[in-house]
Amino acid sequence: MATAVKKTISLSPELASEAEETAREEGKTLSAVIQDALRLLRKERMKKELKDMQGYWSMKAKEKGVLTEKDLQKYLSK
Repeated sequence: MATAVKKTISLSPELASEAEETAREEGKTLSAVIQDALRLLRKERMKKELKDMQGYWSMKAKEKGVLTEKDLQKYLSK
């Protein structure tokens, strides 16, 4: 059984209205809407981290002359 931690948060009136409207439209609780938003934020942050890592290692590979899978196989078999 999942447990929940209760927290009090502050929202601007506009954001609170938007969240409540979203909850009504989607037939969810306000808590569920906030949870969905936080999960989406986490997902987007993780995607950005992955993209940043891919960019870093892509740059490192280019520095070593590794541009294709064939280049990578040659590099790894050294």
